[in-house]
Amino acid sequence: MASPRFLESIRESRRRRNALVAMPFALIAAVTVVDVIAPPDVHLGPFLVAAPALAASFTGPRMTAFVGVVAVLAQSVVAVSRNSLNDLNHTYQIIALVLISVFVTFFAHLRVRNERAVTQLRSVAEAAQRVVLRPLPARSGPLRISSVYLAAEAEAQIGGDLYAAARTMGGTRLIIGDVRGKGLAAIGEAASVLGAFHALSRQRWLLPDLVAHLETSIAPDPDDTDTAYADGDEEEDPDLAESFVTAAVLDIPDDAAEIRLVSCGHPPPLLLRAGEVIPLDVRTPAPPLGLARLVITEHTAETFGFEAGDTLLLYTDGVIESRDRSGRFYPLRERAASRAGTGPEALLESLCADLLRHAGGRLGDDAALVAIERLPRSG
Repeated sequence: MASPRFLESIRESRRRRNALVAMPFALIAAVTVVDVIAPPDVHLGPFLVAAPALAASFTGPRMTAFVGVVAVLAQSVVAVSRNSLNDLNHTYQIIALVLISVFVTFFAHLRVRNERAVTQLRSVAEAAQRVVLRPLPARSGPLRISSVYLAAEAEAQIGGDLYAAARTMGGTRLIIGDVRGKGLAAIGEAASVLGAFHALSRQRWLLPDLVAHLETSIAPDPDDTDTAYADGDEEEDPDLAESFVTAAVLDIPDDAAEIRLVSCGHPPPLLLRAGEVIPLDVRTPAPPLGLARLVITEHTAETFGFEAGDTLLLYTDGVIESRDRSGRFYPLRERAASRAGTGPEALLESLCADLLRHAGGRLGDDAALVAIERLPRSG
């Protein structure tokens, strides 16, 4: 059953739509009345073309055609009232009004068809995003988790930000990452990383070994002659040759107040503790996934404290690279410090609202945030 708030939003939408539909008819009535009482040498009939043109901008072809018919009838009423139905001036005005009404009705048809196509594409994109980006569990052992994904714009392509969590023997394993680029290529890369992460997390790999296997899961196979590189597409599409994923991969044991972190070129997580924000900068960061083949890489997990009451904030660069109108980056550390201690869900809700205000309501890149709070031991 629909909630009262949802039903009220539907009623409000209908009221707004009815108010818009009334505007062309109000315009027709006003022009007709003024034209009838105006002196004989004053002709306001040409203003009636604005009515179907206005209707075509927000309503469908049927309503637009109906508005056009009403406008033509109104012009005929004006001609009859002046006893000049056969006058060439009114005849040409009526013909022009009919032609313009037909034209804008066709325009309304094209607009509605394009809007339906865009809506369908957005639905497919959102469905693909939901399939790839599974919701994180609200609880995992002693952890309380919340996550949010902010699309850059309504008309933007699918982004490549990703996050996931998996239960292991005695702990929780998490990943957050950002694929270079956008669109289907990015979502495919994100799907590969997340699929490999979920599969490898079921096995008892140590964290550095898991990251090494993630690297091989997205790195191109130099012996695969069927890849795009063998056909010379690398030169045509440099994005294929430069695909990589920044990522932070973490292990959080249930019984130890610590975090084990491998950072692959990703922004450092923030540890919120007693009003203080501590960046978890690793001493030996690894290159982004997909680039390790270019250098000799040894993945190393570094350990940080994570005590009861602490909150860990993971994020992608779409957050910290968001700019306001003056070009200033979003000060995540300062804003997170002022909202610490509110719980993961409230923290992300507040940060997202603040981030959108900072960016003027539109982000330049997709953004993902994950907040993890370690709960005190019960009993």
